Amino acid sequence: SGYSFLPELTATVAQQISIEAAQPNLDLATLDGLGDKTVIFGVISMGDPEPESPETIASRIRRALEHIPPERLIPAPDCGMKYIPRDLAFAKLKALAEGTAMVRRELTGA
Repeated sequence: SGYSFLPELTATVAQQISIEAAQPNLDLATLDGLGDKTVIFGVISMGDPEPESPETIASRIRRALEHIPPERLIPAPDCGMKYIPRDLAFAKLKALAEGTAMVRRELTGA
């Protein structure tokens, strides 16, 4: 899965674990072994020259929620946006905000 070492991190003092998860075919079952750690969950790919749709972001978040409760999940970009054009970075972050809001509404019924 690429992240088979994650359960070892439960014994560390780190309270948050960042995972680049926008890549396809990542086995998210490895998240199950993280105990009470908060997961900064990458849902935006820096390798894709097009912004993700809010629906794609929401789908990635929903997949993570099968393994991590919402109070311990922080949707985020896979990594820094330093090397992508500013307009693309803004479009990707807008999709992140909109996709996250979609899932929040689903969870809260608002």
